[in-house]
Amino acid sequence: MDRVETRELVYFVTVAEELHFGRAAERLGMAQPPLSRAIGRLERRIGVQLFERSSRRVALTDAGQVFLREARKALGAVDGAVRRAQQAAGPRRLLLAVRTGTGADLLTDALDDYARQPGAVPVELVFSRDQVADVRAGAADVALLCGTADRTGLEVTELAVESAVVLLPAADPLAARTSLTSHELRADSRFQADCPPVDLDEILVRVALGQLVIVAGQGATDRLGSRVAAVPITDLPDTTLAFCWPRDTPHPARDAFIRAARGAAHRLAVPPAPGAPATPAPAL
Repeated sequence: MDRVETRELVYFVTVAEELHFGRAAERLGMAQPPLSRAIGRLERRIGVQLFERSSRRVALTDAGQVFLREARKALGAVDGAVRRAQQAAGPRRLLLAVRTGTGADLLTDALDDYARQPGAVPVELVFSRDQVADVRAGAADVALLCGTADRTGLEVTELAVESAVVLLPAADPLAARTSLTSHELRADSRFQADCPPVDLDEILVRVALGQLVIVAGQGATDRLGSRVAAVPITDLPDTTLAFCWPRDTPHPARDAFIRAARGAAHRLAVPPAPGAPATPAPAL
C-alpha cells in the first residue's frame, strides 16, 4: 500500500467534520470535484470505505470513525514535530499548558523570575483540561500538573503540594464556615468540580456575582479580593504540583523556566511533594 499523504488526511478530516463535500471544498479553498476524487483515491488506497454517500447525506462508516480519530492524532503529531523542531532551532516563545486556578502563586512568581532572566522568551499560557495530552501532541512545551496523570514517556519535576479550597461569594452563608466537604457542595446548583479552561480573573468575577461555586487550589487565594472567599475542603486530598515535558527534546527556554519555578517554590516555602523532584530539569 502506498503511503498516505498528509494532504489526504487534511482532506478527509475536513469532509468528516463537515459531512458535506461542498462545504468541505469551500473550507479547503478548492473545487468540489477534485476533493471528491481525492477521497475516492484515498478509500481505494487503504482498501476501506470511509463515507456512506447518497443524494441526501454523507455519513462516516465505522471504519471512517476509526480513521478520523487516528487521522487527527497523526496530523497533531506532524504539527507537534514541526513545532518542536522550530523550538530546538531557537525558541521564540514558550507554550505552558495550565489548568485555571492551579498553582497561581507559584506560577506567578515563576513567570516573574523567568521574565527577568537574560534571553527570556514570551510565555504563552494554554488553558486546558488535559495538559499532558497537549504536551504529547506538541501543543505545549511544558505543562503544570495538579494531581495524578499518566506521565509515561515524559520528564517530570514535582515542586509542591497544594490543598483544595472552594471559592464562594463573600456574602454566601457558606463563606462563614471554617471548612466544608465536597458532599455539601454537590447540593449547590452553582457548584462545578473542575475549573473551566478560562482565565482565573473571569472565574473570580463569576464567583463574586453568585453564578459559580468552584474548587481550586489554595494558590488561587492570593487573588481573591473582597468579594470572593475561599473555604478549605476537608475530604479532598492535597495534590502535587509538578511540571512535565517531552523527553529528549532540547528547549533552553523551557529548562530556564523550570529552574525559575524551582526557585520560586523554594522561596515561597511551599513544602515539597514526597520524593520530589521525581526527575531534575536538564542541566545546561
